[in-house]
Amino acid sequence: MIYLIFGVFALISWLIQRSLQSKFKKYSLIPIPNGMTGRDVAEKMLHDNGIYDVKITSVEGTLTDHYNPADKTVNLSEAVYMSNSVAAAAVAAHECGHAVQHATLYAPLKLRSALVPAMSFASNWVQWILLAGILMVRSFPQLLLAGIVLFAVTTLFSVITLPVEINASARALAWLSRSGITNATTYEPAKDALKTAAYTYIVAALGSMATLFYYIMIYMGGRRN
Repeated sequence: MIYLIFGVFALISWLIQRSLQSKFKKYSLIPIPNGMTGRDVAEKMLHDNGIYDVKITSVEGTLTDHYNPADKTVNLSEAVYMSNSVAAAAVAAHECGHAVQHATLYAPLKLRSALVPAMSFASNWVQWILLAGILMVRSFPQLLLAGIVLFAVTTLFSVITLPVEINASARALAWLSRSGITNATTYEPAKDALKTAAYTYIVAALGSMATLFYYIMIYMGGRRN
């Protein structure tokens, strides 16, 4: 049964990723009325929110856009940085939404940032400890328990990411409409693109919780035996 659940999550995740790529490609062909590029949109949103100490950079790859609170940079993929499309505007505004969260001390973002060191440590070791723990569950169940604790850290990080991403998109959409970057024609495509992106985080969090439950069941079974 658990493998069926994993398969369903994997299929849903794949379908959402395909949908996100398809919509990004589709909305990349729709220009925004004022001709602003993704970089222009990012700069305006930052300045409209009184933020002048965040640098906007271009990075390689597709959908590699991200905000780095450590060095205060909004990193836009080349397809977003130089494009004047609805997709570029939506993505740029979303990443700047994170910068606004950082500047306003948004609590979930602060919590996620605080978890980054633990998340990094857990990600490096969890798969090996879980594997060894499953193999030794009857003779040394404490090892699997340690792996479960590490995996719980990654699950918590995934769950906390949800409000951070959803709030960033809400800030982006509100600003895009308020500032006139989008209009009656382009607002809905921007909203659709960001909504689809949010689904990827929701599925990731649910999948992580299901996996955590699976490891707990293995641990409980090993303890009974």
